[in-house]
Amino acid sequence: MNKPTVAIVGRPNVGKSTIFNRIVGERISIVEDVAGVTRDRIYSSADWLAHEFNLIDTGGIDIGDEPFLEQIRLQAEIAIDEADVIIFLVNGREGVTDADEQVAKILYKTKKPIVLAVNKVDNPDMRDMIYDFYSLGFGEPYPISGAHGLGLGDLLDAVANDFPEPGAEEIEDDVIRFSLIGRPNVGKSSLVNAFLGEERVIVSDIPGTTIDAIDTAYEYDGQKYKIIDTAGMRKKGKVYENVEKYAVLRALKAIDRSDVVLIVINGEEGIREMDKRIAGYAEDAGKGVMFVVNKWDAVEKDDKTMNKFIADIRDNFLFLDYAPIAFVSAKTKQRVNTLFEKVKIINENHALRIQSSVLNEVIEDAVARNPAPNNKGRRLRIYYATQVAVKPPTFVVFVNDVEIMHFSYERFLQNRLRESFGFEGTPIRIITRARS
Repeated sequence: MNKPTVAIVGRPNVGKSTIFNRIVGERISIVEDVAGVTRDRIYSSADWLAHEFNLIDTGGIDIGDEPFLEQIRLQAEIAIDEADVIIFLVNGREGVTDADEQVAKILYKTKKPIVLAVNKVDNPDMRDMIYDFYSLGFGEPYPISGAHGLGLGDLLDAVANDFPEPGAEEIEDDVIRFSLIGRPNVGKSSLVNAFLGEERVIVSDIPGTTIDAIDTAYEYDGQKYKIIDTAGMRKKGKVYENVEKYAVLRALKAIDRSDVVLIVINGEEGIREMDKRIAGYAEDAGKGVMFVVNKWDAVEKDDKTMNKFIADIRDNFLFLDYAPIAFVSAKTKQRVNTLFEKVKIINENHALRIQSSVLNEVIEDAVARNPAPNNKGRRLRIYYATQVAVKPPTFVVFVNDVEIMHFSYERFLQNRLRESFGFEGTPIRIITRARS
């Protein structure tokens, strides 16, 4: 199911990032403690009561050297394009400014629901500050305080009331949904055309010429697939060609809707930092993953070239050591059809369920061969394990003390599960619980 998307829009210095962090529920740093991944967190999952949604902080979209009002306009237009509901954020202490009115004029163009939030109303005595903002024409303003977290519940209630009705997208059980993600101009659209054998998606050497996300139904060897082309960027103006973070945002929406994600890398250019950012989101989302090195026909090769590229991928993507790697050419269609079989295998592994008795035999054997070392003067005891979910396969391991389950031993158990059951292309989650 598609999660609704909410964007926070407003001029600079109204507190967009503070509100973003409050709603997400944690302070999200730019660098996270995952090897090889730097994430610019302008986009995150959030939830309110029974509602899950994606949240965009448009203030994190760097427009570069554009003039002040042009930056505001471009950020607001990106939000209008991507969001189901828009939070229009203003600063209660400064009153209505010319820049607020500029944002309002842009938002008048959209038919999407807009909830007006007045930030920096830090105590009840300041509530009178909200009345000036009725003049913006978006109905009742919601007083909030990003600094103290006040009023966010009422705001999110109003936002959730505007979410689209669920169930708009039918999920077919027999269809495997996979997306192609990657930087602009790595050949995603060319690969889709190579799959389909026809020029169905616009292809150009200019980055960012895919017009919009396109879902294409396809059948190969009796299996139905849905190909989700992430449409790196829309061709609307230079912001869509230059803003890498916007390409990431497009990829994230496609990842949400996929069973398997193909991370496309340009074989001529090699690995870039943005490749790692996008791959990190696919792993976060718990999707099946594989690497596709495209334009391999254009690479000057000797007998060591492929192995060197594989080593580079493994070094740069330590957190995706389970993902298979394929070398293809969309231009010559070299090895393109082999991807369907790989996607099918990854999808099966992603949904694989292990019988409890077999699972516990493997865990017991692993512990017997390599008992957990002492931690804090105590030895970890594992009582039993059970699988609680698929997509991705998720296991709960019951132990004597959660505090002494070391990350390295959890990693050892993951590796033993992979040795025993394969799980190629899918992450595995292990949750440690104390036996009650």
